[in-house]
Amino acid sequence: MLSLSIITATYNSAATLPDTLKSIAAQDYPAIQHLIIDGGSTDDTLALARSFPGERHIVSEKDKGIYDAMNKGIALATGDIIAILNSDDVYADERVIPDVMQAFAENPAIDMLYGDLVYVKADNLNKVVRRWPSRAYDPTFFERGHVPPHPTLFVRRRVYEAAGGFDIRYRLAADYAFMLRVFKCQGFASLYLPRLMVRMRLGGATNVHWRNIIAGNREIMQAWRNNGLRVPFWLMPRRIIKRLKQFF
Repeated sequence: MLSLSIITATYNSAATLPDTLKSIAAQDYPAIQHLIIDGGSTDDTLALARSFPGERHIVSEKDKGIYDAMNKGIALATGDIIAILNSDDVYADERVIPDVMQAFAENPAIDMLYGDLVYVKADNLNKVVRRWPSRAYDPTFFERGHVPPHPTLFVRRRVYEAAGGFDIRYRLAADYAFMLRVFKCQGFASLYLPRLMVRMRLGGATNVHWRNIIAGNREIMQAWRNNGLRVPFWLMPRRIIKRLKQFF
């Protein structure tokens, strides 16, 4: 049986972490290592993490941001597959992990797997505000403004060992830069699983303010250049149109 490591980055996440913990505990899959990488919370985050039923590995120390926390989790992960589910996110149902792990078991040649995501209201996980359906990867996937929803991305540990983790020089778009690198530049094999995997609360760093949206898009263009790629002329308009469609 393939094993799974789930990394949850936290910082003063007491209001939302219980939902994340419950959604992981509900998964009908036995071989899960759960890593909580905390940035030095001053609220009840750590007490909640320690008191919640089940085993998890908890690290709490100052870090250089969420992507630094993710890298710490990757370094500690022992699973064959690594997932990242942060403290604002929950799995959509109890069959997400079993379905994902079955797909990996049935497709040993694939390196990465991803699915669909919905954004929900911060105070109501059942109130969908925006839908993010994805599609199978192809050579023009990123050029047409697509990107896999990062919270739905499951990656074999061997990919991180070969390609490295997140480049923390990107404050807002290190996940995009990582996916551009491993999908487009390094060509790791992927599989799109057409099912809802994650419910994500609105209010993340890349969506909370228009200044962050602009800064994130600048980092995305820089990621293309840093990978020796020419930024497609229509990339940003296509990304904007795709995002607007997700609200309808």
